[in-house]
Formats: sequence, C-alpha cells, structure tokens
Amino acid sequence: MVVELKFSENGVNYIKRFTFKRGLYDLVMTYVVDNQSAQPWAGNLFAQLKRDASSDPSSTTATGTATYLGAALWTAAEPYKKVSMKDIDKGQIKENVQGGWVAWLQHYFVTAWIPDHNATNAVQTRKDSQGNYIIGFTSPTLSVAPGAQGETTATLYAGPKSQAVLKELSPGLELTVDYGFLWFIAQPIFWLLQHIHAILGNWGWSIIVLTMLIKGLFFPLSAASYKSMARMRAVAPKLAVLKEQHGDDRQKMSQAMMELYKKEKINPLGGCLPILVQMPVFLSLYWVLLESVEMRQAPWILWITDLSIKDPFFILPIIMGATMFIQQRLNPTPPDPMQAKVMKMMPIIFTFFFLWFPAGLVLYWVVNNTLSIAQQAYITRKIEAATKKAAA
Repeated sequence: MVVELKFSENGVNYIKRFTFKRGLYDLVMTYVVDNQSAQPWAGNLFAQLKRDASSDPSSTTATGTATYLGAALWTAAEPYKKVSMKDIDKGQIKENVQGGWVAWLQHYFVTAWIPDHNATNAVQTRKDSQGNYIIGFTSPTLSVAPGAQGETTATLYAGPKSQAVLKELSPGLELTVDYGFLWFIAQPIFWLLQHIHAILGNWGWSIIVLTMLIKGLFFPLSAASYKSMARMRAVAPKLAVLKEQHGDDRQKMSQAMMELYKKEKINPLGGCLPILVQMPVFLSLYWVLLESVEMRQAPWILWITDLSIKDPFFILPIIMGATMFIQQRLNPTPPDPMQAKVMKMMPIIFTFFFLWFPAGLVLYWVVNNTLSIAQQAYITRKIEAATKKAAA
C-alpha cells in the first residue's frame, strides 16, 4: 500500500510517500521534490527517534539482570555501538557515518531508521527540554535544479528483533539482538535452536532437545567433574577423622587433607575446572533464551503458554529447586560447617530467584539438572561400588 502526502509552495511540489508491505514491520519513506521554480532548491532529510526516561518493566529478572534499554547505531568501526541514556546525559554525540542505522532498543523490540546506504549521514544524539532522549540522522544536502526532480529515501522499522529480517534490512542491525560479550557462542546456539524448532515446531521441546545436545557435548567433562566429586564423597569419612584429630588447627588440617588427596589421587579442583570450561556455553544459552523474541508468547505444554514470562503457577521453579536439592545430596559435604549450612540453603535461594525467571530459562535448568543428576548418580554408584570391592 502506498500513501502520498502532497504540498506545494513557491513553485516547488513536495511529495512524501509512505510504502507499506503487508505483514512486514518496515515502511519506506520517500521524499520527492519537483522544482518548478526559477531558483535552485536545496534541503536535507532529517529523521529521529525519541523516548522518555521511563524504564522497561519487562527487561529485569529477579536477580536484577536487565536487558539493554537505550539507543544504538552502526559505524564502520563498530557495527553495533550502544548509546545509553547516561551517555546522552553526558552530552551530545555527533558522528558522520556512511549508510548505517540509528535505533532504540527495548528488550524484544527495536525501532530503527535506516538511511541511504550510499550516503554519508550525520548521526546525532541529544536530550530535549522535556527530558526526552533523541537519536537521529541528517542526510547529505539534496540539490534540485530549476525544472528538475530529486528524491531521497529512508526506511523505518518498528517491530520485533527478528534476526533474519533485520539482517536483510541493514548490515549489523541483527546485532541489536544483544547476546552480550559471548555473542560469538550465542549466535551458533540460536542457529541450532532454530533448526531444531523447524523440525519439532515447538520452542519448549526445542529447548529440551538443545539442552540434551549441549549436555551430550560436554558429557566427558561432566563425567570428569562427577568422578572427582564421587572420590571426594568416598573419602569423606577419612576427612571426618582428620578433623577430629586436628580440631581447630587449620594449618595442620589443610596439610593432612592435601596428603590424603595425594594418597587417594584426588585433585581437589577436579570437580570445578570442567564446570568452568562449560560456563561460557551455558551463559550464552542463558542470553539466547532471555533475548530471543521467538520465545515471546511461545507456548510449551499445559499451563506454560508463554516461555518468555514466569511460570504462572511456579511449578517449574519448584521442580528446579527439588532437582538442586537432589543434586546437592550427591555432592560431597563441605568440611567447613558454615559452608555446609550455606550450601543447604542454596536450593531455597535459587528457587526464590527462579520464581520470576522466564519459563524457558527455568525449563532449561530443570532439564540440565535432571540430566546431571542421572549422570552423577550413575558415576557415584559405580565409584562407590568399586571402593567397597577394593576394601573387601
């Protein structure tokens, strides 16, 4: 659909043309200048996006993890440059950029102006007298000789952060789906999640399958971690004896523990290092599930009708807390009593935090914990059986 607004003044005819496409969120705006006067005409296309200082209530989780709310722009040196409200408060930002785009981001949505890619546009930010934050651009001067016509064009997008659509509109615009500093890991994860969804047709089941694949990828590392924990659990009675022998003498206790670990061929860090290696992937998956608009209003089963919001009946967070409790029972008891008390509280604390997490994220943790329990229980039973056999 094409809508035209026409205006004439001093022999110059102006047409402001809006081109809409069915089912799409972008519109093309074209200014046509028909100069029928005796004088040359010159002007610039100016476009801006304005927002007040109110916060986005949907962008913060129970832990205070907030998705980015603010402006952004493209430059040749920095394809995705954030310009926060605090940056604008510090003063105006002015840059000359060939092509590019300027945008406002709010969790799952983006509004962006995309000027002529072949022109060098002046991008600027400012704060107006009403306290509104503004980002916009000014195109190069359009000169139209007497009796001639000229036109300039820009595209406005206002819609969800669909990466495929944004990438087609302008290079770098898909980066507004902000996966944080681990974006180079998160993007392949999202690509895989999309392909799983293309087969299953349900984002909830896709999250479950993706979690299983990632868990399978790290199976050897997880196994090494759980073996170390199982060995630590097996020597727990010996550690208790050492504690009775050395009492409050921490130095002697530490030396005795190190000698015991050396004798039993246990690396006290063996349970931690494999987990640390996996953390970048799990953090990336966290941001994929938090940032991807595909999760918005996506149902799973029964009471889960939207994977992007909290579980309305808190069933998944409670299950997640239960899996944490079971997994904790499989781990060796910390030798320090205070640390042991803190660890016992962790399932309760995490359950409370996860009450307000998006259901898709909680589903991931439930599946991951369940798989971890199965793997750890199997390894623990195997090592304990071998220990008993050796003792006999």
